[in-house]
Amino acid sequence: MVRTRGSQPRNRGSTPRGGAKINIKNGQIMEQKAILNKNIIIIVGVVVLIIMAYFAFDRKNTKNELSRLNSAALPLQQNITKETNNNSKFSAQQNSQAPGQNNQSNNQTAIKNNLHLITIKTNFGDIKFVTYDADAPKTVNNFIMLAQKGFYDNLIFHRVIKGFMIQGGDPNCRPLASAENSALTGPCGTGGPGYQFEDELNPTTDSYKAGYKKGVVAMANAGPNTNGSQFFIMLEDYPLPNNYTIFGKVVSGQEVVDRIGSVATDNNDRPLDAVVMEKVTVTEIK
Repeated sequence: MVRTRGSQPRNRGSTPRGGAKINIKNGQIMEQKAILNKNIIIIVGVVVLIIMAYFAFDRKNTKNELSRLNSAALPLQQNITKETNNNSKFSAQQNSQAPGQNNQSNNQTAIKNNLHLITIKTNFGDIKFVTYDADAPKTVNNFIMLAQKGFYDNLIFHRVIKGFMIQGGDPNCRPLASAENSALTGPCGTGGPGYQFEDELNPTTDSYKAGYKKGVVAMANAGPNTNGSQFFIMLEDYPLPNNYTIFGKVVSGQEVVDRIGSVATDNNDRPLDAVVMEKVTVTEIK
């Protein structure tokens, strides 16, 4: 009994000391958990901000590329009514015969794609593409008409955006273009054949459904139904809106297109060294 009573103070005395240690330890654990939770919240917040910034930057880049494509062709409207010495003969031809119309227009012959092979001989090599005659007959006929008259010969690819597309077909854009010539014909990037024609954007065609894939050849424009002579070739698949008439696709020489797409350019996307379309020829596929 003495031992029991004698031991009671020691037991009671030891209880507060042990309890204090436990309380301090629990407090430290809770404080560490609070700090850990705070750090986790901070990390999650930073990750969310990074993800949001990435998608915002990606959308901005997409919008910028779309606006760059539109902005290049936009000045076409400023020069479209000017009948210059360089394009008057082509506009005269257009006045008498619209793109897509010919002497055989009354013949109800079946039209299919891949009826023509276009060869663009450049100082980088040859680019060949087939035409989508059924999907875009007026556009194909317009391009063929201009090519057969030598309209595209010695013009340059005046606009190159790496990873996006190369653009050419402006009669104002030639190698060693001088300020004097620009005063007569207009600045490079603003020209056309002297007329406009409508878009061919049929949602039921395979080319429309496929969209702007690598190697696709399509018309540049200044808005709805403002096609002329400027065209572009895709360097990569790109989610452009279906606002640009697709009229062909590269079947040979995509490596040439890719090399052109990698040339050095200035702030206006103009190649520092001229990329010249030396000769454009048309071959009928039988």
